[in-house]
Amino acid sequence: MSELHWKTAITKIEPNKIFLRGYPLHELMGRITFSQAIYLALKGELPSEKVGKLIDAILVSSIDHGATPPSVLTARTVVSTGADLNSAVSAGILAISKYHGGAIEEAMGVFEDALKRMGEKGLSEEEVVSEIIKEKKEKGERISGFGHRIHTKDPRTQKLFSLAKELGFSGKYVSIAKAFEKGLEKVLGKTLPINVDGAIAALLCELGIPKELGNSFFIMARVPGLIAHIYEEKTRMKPMRKIHPTDHEYDGPEERKL
Repeated sequence: MSELHWKTAITKIEPNKIFLRGYPLHELMGRITFSQAIYLALKGELPSEKVGKLIDAILVSSIDHGATPPSVLTARTVVSTGADLNSAVSAGILAISKYHGGAIEEAMGVFEDALKRMGEKGLSEEEVVSEIIKEKKEKGERISGFGHRIHTKDPRTQKLFSLAKELGFSGKYVSIAKAFEKGLEKVLGKTLPINVDGAIAALLCELGIPKELGNSFFIMARVPGLIAHIYEEKTRMKPMRKIHPTDHEYDGPEERKL
């Protein structure tokens, strides 16, 4: 066997056969949702319909957030130069980092640390949360997943937590996230509500998703939104225009109900 030989446990390809984590791909088609397939690819096992429904909601929650985020401005700027779709999408994705889309992984780490300390030290949820907040404050570090530049009560957070409770996934991590919300207000003297990143972080922890994959859910969710902005820029705007980051207005459909 060659010294260059290596192994993968994700996909097996043979003539006329495609297996994803051992399942024939054509048999999965039409029987599971895309979100369930994502879970299967990442975790190696088929999830329940409830898990798929929760992941669906997580992905929908972050599909787009207007024209001002750095990833959107970057993608629009790149396609404005005449670049191809894949280049513009790649540019938008590359703009997702620590301060834009990176909060999910960081928040997951904090929530996991809190639960670990509770078990190791025998402290209450409130005590551990207070301890971590004070440590972060002394170091001049912020806790990701709380507060928002626009929303004082993120409607996406409320919906995700409500759905998680309905589906049976509102457990210890959701409780810890809510404890941090209360603890931050107590220590800092101001309200920093759980934003969508914090809510997603708590729910991914509940689903047993490794924190190293946390930001991937933001990336997967945001790609369709980026493509919509790229297509609009390419078909509606003049090439090489000066793109103002905030001086724009919405002229799409009026508010609609399902």
